[in-house]
Amino acid sequence: MIAARRKWIVLSIQSICRYLAVSGLGMLVSGCAVVAVADAAVTVVATTVKVGATVVGVTADVVAAGASAVTGSGEEKKK
Repeated sequence: MIAARRKWIVLSIQSICRYLAVSGLGMLVSGCAVVAVADAAVTVVATTVKVGATVVGVTADVVAAGASAVTGSGEEKKK
């Protein structure tokens, strides 16, 4: 009876240790996934800001060129 009880306690402790090990591994893996998703989000935002800045720069250049063409305020060519 006592031997059977000790065996049950040892099995219970081993089961608990396995459960904790698997749970800990799961938490580590999900932590890596969170970091990967956050990194991807930062990359998307940085790319969006870069593209937005390029579009604004090109738009400003086009508007400036159009204003110069309409008003005739461009530099005259020297011969």
